[in-house]
Amino acid sequence: MGKCINYAIGHNIKVKQKELNTRVNENALLQIKLDALPSLNAGASHGFSFGRTLDETTYEFTQDQEVQSSNFSLSSNFTLFNGFQRWNAINRHRFSLKASLERLERLRNDISLNVASAYLQILFGLELLEVSKNQLDLINQEVERIRKLVDAGSLAKGNLLEIQAQVANEELNVVNARNQLRSSYIALIQLLEIDSLGDFEILQPNLGKVLEREPLLSVDNIYERARENLPRIKGAEYDLKSREEALDIAKGKLSPRLSMNLTYGTRYSNIRQRIANFDSLTVPIGFTEDRRDVFTYRAFPEYENYPFFDQLEDNASTNIMFNLSIPIFNGWQVQRSISNARVDVLNARYSLEGEENQLYKDIQRAHDDANASWKKYQAAKKTVESMQEAFKYTKSKFEVGMVNSVEFNTAKNNLIRTQSELLQAKYEYIFNTRILYFYQGKPINI
Repeated sequence: MGKCINYAIGHNIKVKQKELNTRVNENALLQIKLDALPSLNAGASHGFSFGRTLDETTYEFTQDQEVQSSNFSLSSNFTLFNGFQRWNAINRHRFSLKASLERLERLRNDISLNVASAYLQILFGLELLEVSKNQLDLINQEVERIRKLVDAGSLAKGNLLEIQAQVANEELNVVNARNQLRSSYIALIQLLEIDSLGDFEILQPNLGKVLEREPLLSVDNIYERARENLPRIKGAEYDLKSREEALDIAKGKLSPRLSMNLTYGTRYSNIRQRIANFDSLTVPIGFTEDRRDVFTYRAFPEYENYPFFDQLEDNASTNIMFNLSIPIFNGWQVQRSISNARVDVLNARYSLEGEENQLYKDIQRAHDDANASWKKYQAAKKTVESMQEAFKYTKSKFEVGMVNSVEFNTAKNNLIRTQSELLQAKYEYIFNTRILYFYQGKPINI
């Protein structure tokens, strides 16, 4: 059974889709972590200008000038504080990922239970087919015995015709048992995602130890273990924690937001030149109160080409800016967001409580079913033993002509019915105990 379960889980389409969804949640968690890092962006531009423009060398306007200029920048932005929204967002995505993993595990568990049920149904079908074959062999033996008696003149031919009619009925029971077994096999291979039945068969385990009465834990003890282990509960708990983090995110929007922006930039212009040297002249420009002449120097510079990389180095500048945003009024959007987040938290709590209540009911029902199926199995064993003795007695009387074929057939049908009930009770007990093991965190196996 374990190999069938592993194969079914490994080839199930829904499991693969859940695994892909989990990978999406993993990427979302990684992305929200990376978003907490400072941003870094580079920019560059090159432009052309024609006509009137400012000469950056003399700072005078020129006419009909063609100018090419380049700008380069490097900027970074970092949020210093935003009401812990980023931290809470990381926690929310972390809990969402855990919830997704638990949902994936729950799907695997559901497949395991379905495979176990189909596997046990095949075992039931195999034993029921064996019972039907045994009854067919038995009735064929009776046909041969009665035919010999009819041929010898000891019995009327009507007795042979009556028992031969029972052969057709037993053959029909064998056909029905085979069809039921085939249907059970098809149900299993569909769970295994196998295209055709072919020569697929399962191994029949030894059920000796499985049918020994094992003490069952109380409903409360099984529930406590299940609550700690089952993904249906853990997933609901992680969903609740994720909603609680979403509420904290909504509350964080009420807080001021402080960010820092760092920018480094430089530029180049093809018409810009730099001073090479000065030719100076001494000219009078005025007199003081004591009538002494005052002289100064006026420079007449000479210009040269301004290389590209020199301009980039000389024009470099760095700016640091802090931005503070304080929410005052925004149409009550934040308040509505907080209110909706509180509703989501309350809904998640109800979902968790509902899962816990349903789990307790499921365990309670499975516990009762396990006890009931064990009692049914024990009673069916005693009934089969009694019916086997009754059938032997009726068969002996039928062979000596003390009962007719109708009474013989009635005894045989009663035996078949009780044998079928015994098989059904046996596999009900096995399945119900395996469900209780599953709730306790034990692997499903025989």
